[in-house]
Amino acid sequence: MSLRKLAARLHGLTLGFALLLSPLALADEMPPAAHGVAMHGDLKYPPEFTHFDYTNPAAPKGGEVRRAAIGTFDSFNPFIIKGTDAEGIGLIYDSLTVRADDEPFSEYGLLAKAIYLPAHRRWIEFELHEHARFSDGEPVRADDVVYTFTLLREQGSPFYKAYYAGISDIRALSDTRVRFEFGATENRELPLIVGQVPILPKHYWETRDFTKPSLEIPIGSGPYLLDSFDPGRSVSYRRNPDYWGADLPVNRGRHNFDRISYDYYRDGTVALEAFKAGEYDFREENSSKAWATGYTGAPFDDGRIVKQRIEHDNPTGMQAFIMNTRRPMFADARVREALAYAFDFEWTNQNLFYGAYTRSHSYFSNSDMAATALPDAEELKILEPIRDQVPPQVFTEVYRAPTTNGDGRIRGQLRDALRLLREAGWELDNGTLRNADGEPMQFEILLVQKEFERVVAPFIRNLERMGISANIRIVDVSQYINRVRQFDFDMIVSGFGQSTSPGNEQRDYWHSSMADQPGSRNLIGIRNPAVDYLVEQIIQAPNREQLVLRCRALDRVLQWNHYVIPQYHINAYRVAYWDKFAMPKTAPRYALGFDTWWVKP
Repeated sequence: MSLRKLAARLHGLTLGFALLLSPLALADEMPPAAHGVAMHGDLKYPPEFTHFDYTNPAAPKGGEVRRAAIGTFDSFNPFIIKGTDAEGIGLIYDSLTVRADDEPFSEYGLLAKAIYLPAHRRWIEFELHEHARFSDGEPVRADDVVYTFTLLREQGSPFYKAYYAGISDIRALSDTRVRFEFGATENRELPLIVGQVPILPKHYWETRDFTKPSLEIPIGSGPYLLDSFDPGRSVSYRRNPDYWGADLPVNRGRHNFDRISYDYYRDGTVALEAFKAGEYDFREENSSKAWATGYTGAPFDDGRIVKQRIEHDNPTGMQAFIMNTRRPMFADARVREALAYAFDFEWTNQNLFYGAYTRSHSYFSNSDMAATALPDAEELKILEPIRDQVPPQVFTEVYRAPTTNGDGRIRGQLRDALRLLREAGWELDNGTLRNADGEPMQFEILLVQKEFERVVAPFIRNLERMGISANIRIVDVSQYINRVRQFDFDMIVSGFGQSTSPGNEQRDYWHSSMADQPGSRNLIGIRNPAVDYLVEQIIQAPNREQLVLRCRALDRVLQWNHYVIPQYHINAYRVAYWDKFAMPKTAPRYALGFDTWWVKP
């Protein structure tokens, strides 16, 4: 063979070998620097953007806003399960990225000036701003990022360990560059959510016990400083005049108040009266009765107080009576289904809520992720592997919570409930519902808001008609938080909020691994392999279409297991404020955007 032919053959072999390696080689190439990252699709804002559309970059700085909080506080550490943290403490912290409130799920650089994310999303690198500073003047460095994630996952709330379980390695590549490795995961959300964590100063926390609640004023890198406080009664923040990130595009037009303070009140009724008396400036209302009847008087008549309903596009999730399935009484799905017949939403809405609410049937209410029709062919592909592990209705019926005509006559519903209870081994005995061992059905409904007693009382009366004894226990905020963290309750009124792009938080809500983890959001105590499978499917969704389908599949399985008694939702913020504020002409689609308001000069 001539040298020329040999050279040609070697060239061909080399080229073929290079072609075989090219996908791997390309996967390991450093991607171009980006200013943001989107969950699915493209970023709305280009690299040269100057501010978010829902902000006013010319908004004047200054003034004070006074707000209210309910209960008390005993800690400035919101990252652990001990203690009750102060309202507004997040104002003192910055994260690597910040979310755009007019996109379904996009993050833009905050502490990070550049983001490097390959197409396969197996790792992400952040390059920090060299001039980023903590409030004591120390620079924010990659070591602080590594330290933060190590600290939170090892000593913080169990949420962090679960939420960031997919991180296989974190390391500082230089003083200003940090890399997160995710291994062979298909979790597209991980690169975005690592950017959401408040970054803590290593030099401050490494000499302190992170696991204990403390009222020592902490150091952050955010737009505000914790200025003063009266333990359990008030806390005040002032805008940091030396805030390093004030002129970043993601911050222009935001954080306009010079001072933000919170006064604590023992309950909502007292707080509302204080608001009308001018004791604080801004209030978001959660009570339909208060909204319909409490916002009256001279300040409203003459325009000194503005009352406003602001619609939004956020999923509203599921608010419900939540049954603790760790209790043997609630372990049977037929019992849980039966109890739902005792909640007459239509009567409650007409007589207590002034028709303000919509009945919730889905865990993803007010979104395209709600299962409101039978599964189509694509969704059936997701459900088929767990067909023998889920109730048959998942495939044949669309779930709807029990519905009445609102006149309060629910005898037919109670008959259906008693039939289910008999199937589950409960019988009426002289007006008392008992199981095969003769034990009566009785449980406690734990509440923290006294105002909710009027909603629960009619439900209890309907339970009594079935021979069930339920009583209300109202406790203070600290006791409530501790009992819920330890799953020390029979039934509570709570909710599971949802975002426009569900992901890792679903593991904390429903996964078996979190059922016995104190402080987790698996309040129900779900241990269900089918649910576990669907949670992982959501986390690994490759695109928006699949995410929607997988959320609908999970929705159906949760619905037909009757884990909760659905209540209601509203797709608007109800706010009232003294007429001292102005706001941008454009409101964000997925947030209230109060941090973009300003005090009128």
